[in-house]
Amino acid sequence: MHSESTEDHLERIADLVANKGYARVTDVAEALGLTTSAVSNMVRRLAARGFVNYERYRGFSLTSEGRAVAARIQARHDILSELLGQLGLGADTIEAEVEEIEHHLRPQTLEVLGKLVRYWRTHPEQLQAFLRFRR
Repeated sequence: MHSESTEDHLERIADLVANKGYARVTDVAEALGLTTSAVSNMVRRLAARGFVNYERYRGFSLTSEGRAVAARIQARHDILSELLGQLGLGADTIEAEVEEIEHHLRPQTLEVLGKLVRYWRTHPEQLQAFLRFRR
C-alpha cells in the first residue's frame, strides 16, 4: 500500500508521460497544485524507491515498477469512474468522488466493484433495472 501522496504523484506522472513522453517537476506541481519544492522532494523519494528515473534539472519518467504501480492506480480510478458513471452521476461529481475514495478501498472491495462494473457492462438490462429501481 502506498500513501495517497505517492499515488497522486505517480498517477500524474503517468498522465504526463503518456501525453508528453516525459514529466517535469513544474508540470507535476501544476497538475497537483503543489510547490515545485514539494514535488521535487517527492520525486527524489520516488526515485529512491525505484519508481522514477530522475536526473536533477531534467525531465523524468517512470521505471517499469513505477509504470506497474501507476497502471494499478489508473485501473482503480477507471473502475470507480465507470461505476459512478453507470449509476448516472455527472462528470464533476464522478471526478470529485473518485478522488476522495480511490485511496481508501481495500483490494477485495475494488475487485468486487470491478466485477459489478463488468457485469453491468455485459448485462445492460440489469443496470437499467437497477436505475429504474433507484428512481
